[in-house]
Order: sequence, then C-alpha cells, then structure tokens
Amino acid sequence: MPALTCIDCDRTFTPSASLQERFPGWTPSRCASCHRAAKGGGASGRATRGGAGGRSTAARSRSTGGGRSGSGGRSGGGGEEHLTLAQVLERYEDGPQDGVFTDGSSIPNPGPGGWGAVWVQGGEVVAQDHGHDPDTTNNRMELRALDAALDLVPEGTPVRIYTDSNLAVRTLTEWAAGWQRRGWTRKTGPVENLDLVRPLYERLQQRPEVELVWIKAHAGNRWNEYADALATAWAREEL
Repeated sequence: MPALTCIDCDRTFTPSASLQERFPGWTPSRCASCHRAAKGGGASGRATRGGAGGRSTAARSRSTGGGRSGSGGRSGGGGEEHLTLAQVLERYEDGPQDGVFTDGSSIPNPGPGGWGAVWVQGGEVVAQDHGHDPDTTNNRMELRALDAALDLVPEGTPVRIYTDSNLAVRTLTEWAAGWQRRGWTRKTGPVENLDLVRPLYERLQQRPEVELVWIKAHAGNRWNEYADALATAWAREEL
C-alpha cells in the first residue's frame, strides 16, 4: 500500500503489514498515533497558551434538554456511567483537587450528546456549567466543554484545564498552529469542526495563564467523573 496522509496531523504514514493483512482492502484515514488519540489513549499532553480575554462568571449550573433515563446505573450506550453528581461524590475521591475538569460525549456517536465543565479549588466546586445538543459528536462536545471551561475562570487566573480527550489536546496544542499558518486548512482538506476549533484555539492563545492537560478517562478521578456526570445530565431526570 502506498504512503497515506493522516487527516488529523497531516503526516504521511504506511499501514503495517499486519494491519493490511487483518483488514484487506481497508484504507485507514489516521496514523496509528492519531487513531490512539481519537480513542482517548496515549500519553498526557499539555501546553500553555497566552493573553487576555475570557469572561468572568459566578458559580452556576444549567441544563437544556429533558431527561431520558432514571438516575444511577448504566444506560444509553458506549459504557457510559450515568451517575448523578451526588453519586459521583460518594463513590470517588482520587485525582487532582484543583483545576477545571471537562468532558463531552454523544450517545450514540454521532447522536444526541452533552458537555460539562466544573472549576474546583481545594476540592470545592467554585463554578460549573453543562449543556446538551440533540445532534452532535463526541469530539464536538469535548471542544464545547473546553470553551465553557474558559468561561468559568476569570481572566488572569492561573488554572489547569483537564480533559480526557487526547485528540482535543493535540488538536489545540500541536496541530492548530500549522492549520492557522495555512489559512485554517489542512494538506488533505478542511479542518474538522473548524467552527469550534478556530475560536477555541484563538481564545487559548489569549490566555497565557491557562494550561491544557490530558487526564485518563474513567480512572477513578473524582472531578473527571463529575464532569462526565454533567455531560450526561441530559440523559437523566436528576442532576
């Protein structure tokens, strides 16, 4: 098979012989590294971005969309744990206790979904926000959650934003700069979710006090699980 160009990082790659043997006739669109990132794996990524801008908000919580299932247990799809916020706090204790934690998902993907963001200091909630989109994707909801995270924290406040989307981290800290230099295009075509990626990248460029950090999903980190509960609140009757 000839060399291919990854749709995410624009690097050329050649599928391994074993992969071609396992999936004859299949042409992968992503290199192995970006494929792992899209699945939420890989090493943690982080970057510092710079300037001013962003909006100060008071502690808040809002939701749009009706509930679809009872509280607690598993429902929907994709192995999502539909815990209420109270259940998360009762069940989980580990992980960082300072920062903004975000999550987003759609069930199924694509399909209806939601996003959540919570700002925590010393293990106490300072502010939180969440929302719902009736027709979306996992990646769009992850990006929307990061945008909401910037809204929660006043300009000039040093903070780490934790996301369990390695793809979102790499998009904003590795690839977006090159896309910007090329007029927000990739070598292989348009940038996916450009309507979210471009303004979010530009906002991060204006916030030098903000650090974007990848955190492993569903690894027992209390506030990552809390953000997940916010993101799936649309599918429950109880927040």
